[in-house]
Amino acid sequence: MTSVFDFFAVSLAGQPVELAQYHDKVLLIVNTASACGFTPQYTGLEKLHERYGPQGFMVLGFPCNQFGAQEPGTAEEIGAFCETKYAVTFPLFAKIDVNGAAAHPLYQYLKKSAPGVLGTKAIKWNFTKFLVRRDGTVAHRYGPMTKPEEIARDIEALLGSAVG
Repeated sequence: MTSVFDFFAVSLAGQPVELAQYHDKVLLIVNTASACGFTPQYTGLEKLHERYGPQGFMVLGFPCNQFGAQEPGTAEEIGAFCETKYAVTFPLFAKIDVNGAAAHPLYQYLKKSAPGVLGTKAIKWNFTKFLVRRDGTVAHRYGPMTKPEEIARDIEALLGSAVG
């Protein structure tokens, strides 16, 4: 696999989604959770999605229950929570694992492409973020402590770069 566009995922509604449909977009891929100290980052993620969406940017949220069981809900509960509490309009996908033997292939690729601190590949917690270029390759990895608004300059740089 050579880019995020080689993968597919399942939407929160249970439908298969080929990530190739996001080709030519700058993406911020985030493992999310509804009951985490970082959950308020949904607000900042939505603001980025709204601000840069018209320029070819999207946030993709991947709920994960691997960290402190902070995403215990069903797909319907996750969707309702994100919509009513944070007015999320960016795509959310079915709950996945990001670490271990059952880690989603997309996350295996992301972790290999952009290791964390000291070269670690494991995702350490919810709201780890991967910024992806228009060609589907990983530009940056950000830890949970990095607030969405702190990523704006990197997003702008990628949106300003030539396609392809």
